[in-house]
Amino acid sequence: MRGHGSPGGARAAGIRRRGHVPARIGSRALAVLLVVVTLLVVVSDYLTDRGLGLVPLLIFLPAFVAGRGTARQTAAAAAWVVLVLVGLLVYDPFQTVSANLSTVAFTAALGGLSIAGAWQRDRRDEEITRLRSAAAALQRQILRPLPLLTDRLLADGAYEPVEEDSRVGGDIYEVMPSPYGTRVLIADVQGKGLPAIGTAFAVLGAFREAAGREPELTAVVEALEDAVVRHNAFEAQSGEPERFVTALVLNADGGRDVQVVDCGHIPPYLLRRERTGPTALPVPLRNTGVPLGLGSLAPDSRAVERFALPPDTMLLLCTDGVTEARDSSGSFFPLRERLAGWADASPREVAAGLLDQLAVHTGGNAADDIALLVLRRSRPPAQDREAASGSGGPGPPAAGSR
Repeated sequence: MRGHGSPGGARAAGIRRRGHVPARIGSRALAVLLVVVTLLVVVSDYLTDRGLGLVPLLIFLPAFVAGRGTARQTAAAAAWVVLVLVGLLVYDPFQTVSANLSTVAFTAALGGLSIAGAWQRDRRDEEITRLRSAAAALQRQILRPLPLLTDRLLADGAYEPVEEDSRVGGDIYEVMPSPYGTRVLIADVQGKGLPAIGTAFAVLGAFREAAGREPELTAVVEALEDAVVRHNAFEAQSGEPERFVTALVLNADGGRDVQVVDCGHIPPYLLRRERTGPTALPVPLRNTGVPLGLGSLAPDSRAVERFALPPDTMLLLCTDGVTEARDSSGSFFPLRERLAGWADASPREVAAGLLDQLAVHTGGNAADDIALLVLRRSRPPAQDREAASGSGGPGPPAAGSR
């Protein structure tokens, strides 16, 4: 979540977003621009003996300022041009009084139109800023800032919606403690725009409710499936198409293994120090379930898989905004190869480094939402603590130690 505690926030500025408001002209830069352009036009006019032939071109200077400056700056530019033109006409007037007056009147009128255009643009930019502020506040309420820490897991990562004005896209995540362990969700809604965000909210709300209520992980997934089906039925009333959601739902309890239900999502990646590179889980998963919303099409019910997550191992979860990111030649981002050098890094360093590499790979042109979660145990599992206690080794580190 750029700007809200997520790593790589400054680095992610290199990923170009739609709807970016252009930088304004500084007051000093505006003064220099007016003086330099005026001198160039006036000097060129008199050196070429045109006799005020080029000076009328100054009337377009306020229109140029209106494209990047404020209404006040545009008014200053318009007043400057009128004063310069009046001074030049006093020094070297046209042959008739009507020509002098019409030139000044036309310059003032064009300056007034430029001021009005700049004022309208200022109001539009202020509205965009208010909307972005409201969206950012909404984002903080919907997607909690990273990192997140529970008694079982430390989660860090990054979140980059492709539509900057929304600040919340179709990719979602959540990490929640429960009486049955830490429950983790990462999901990707089909499509983009406000309808996809609505589906994402439905899934997120259902997860937060079911994660602390249901003892079985499959029951949590069933609650998510029901939420997507209900939301699709509601959206169908307004003519919206049905959407499915790919998701991974995990549970880390006091044991050495982590439970996972795969709903058609990208498999997680393990980063182990004793290996030269990451390994996709586990061989792959035997029961790769269908996405949420399509459960009725599956011949079998979704099942829970297990894999070991030792204290020295990290787990990477991501959406297809990472794996399907393309460079200028159309090549996909080589996630597996890029992860090879991050086994000894912290979760924050892994997420920030991958975000940097994605920006370089895509040339700053992200085509889809990007969501990354890097998980690591916040304390050793129960079996490891018992083994350490039996061998007289040191006790476990305090919860929250990295």
